[in-house]
Amino acid sequence: MADESELCDSAEQHEIRERHLDLQGHVIDVTSERFDYDGGQLTRQFVEHPGAVGVLAIDDLDRVALVHQYRHPVRERLWEVPAGLLDVPGELPLDAAKRELAEEAELVAEHWLHLIDMYTTPGGSNERLRMYRATGLSPAAHFERTAEEQDMGLTWRAFDEVLDAVLSGRLHNPTLVASILAEAANRSRRG
Repeated sequence: MADESELCDSAEQHEIRERHLDLQGHVIDVTSERFDYDGGQLTRQFVEHPGAVGVLAIDDLDRVALVHQYRHPVRERLWEVPAGLLDVPGELPLDAAKRELAEEAELVAEHWLHLIDMYTTPGGSNERLRMYRATGLSPAAHFERTAEEQDMGLTWRAFDEVLDAVLSGRLHNPTLVASILAEAANRSRRG
């Protein structure tokens, strides 16, 4: 058991008695595991995910770079910050964030700040999301997009407008919501 006086998530290992790959997908897998827990055994099914990164790109006018992408599982076109999978072997999260910013927004950034880490749905997936703030922006080379990314485009919106839309419940993408709230908290602390 972790020292509960320190407010920090802690790793905990339980013996895995049985592991079964229920579905092998293109990006994700679904796995079942039976494991020892508190004198008994539990079975849990979960999505195995490679992890992801996202970029809150803010320009000199305090505008946020947003893309508008169709997401089939929720049947909606969502406003999002540039983001993507950690699907290149050996690629560090910051390098993946730089790649995603160039691919989705056709931007490069001079300054990078780690904003926040989170598990998107820890009861059903091991996906870990790392968010960065990028500033000192300039154009990058054109990137040919395909599939759901082919028509997403790039839009600039004032930070406060995006924050208001998040707080009023009009925007739902977790990378956007987490990064905007983390940046708002950072600004509040800076005064």
